[in-house]
Amino acid sequence: MSQDIVELERRITAALDRIGQGLADLGPQAEVGAEAADGAEVEALKAALEDEKLAAAQLEERIKTLHARQDGKLAKMTARVEEQAAEMTKLDGELQRLRAANDQLRASNVALREANEQGVGDAHLINKAMQAELEGLRAARAADVTEAGTILSAMAPLLKDDEGEEA
Repeated sequence: MSQDIVELERRITAALDRIGQGLADLGPQAEVGAEAADGAEVEALKAALEDEKLAAAQLEERIKTLHARQDGKLAKMTARVEEQAAEMTKLDGELQRLRAANDQLRASNVALREANEQGVGDAHLINKAMQAELEGLRAARAADVTEAGTILSAMAPLLKDDEGEEA
């Protein structure tokens, strides 16, 4: 796309140079004498000048359109990147919570095993282990929900593009 813009700018510059040259050529002729110049040639040069002006205006408008389209795409991509970064941060938080819950569960299970090996069935340790297991399950579910949300949000633009093409 940037190559198209560079090419269009080059063409506009060339057209403006030709216009300037045409004006420079007309200047000395007008000074020497308008009656010496061929009327048909002057009219042809004026028509060529108008054609070049029209072409230059069209090229400038096309460049503006390309710039606007490129800016729109850039804004959309930036927004998507920001959304994905926020989702990744949320997912990371949920995974950290899951890891902490699993660490707590392992510690509770170790304490529970040691109490059982000693023949001491401590109700407090059993409750603590069950709480840790529940927290681990909640954290795992939250991580799964966040991951599913991330996947769905990543797929949404693809589905919108497909729907737009079908319409």
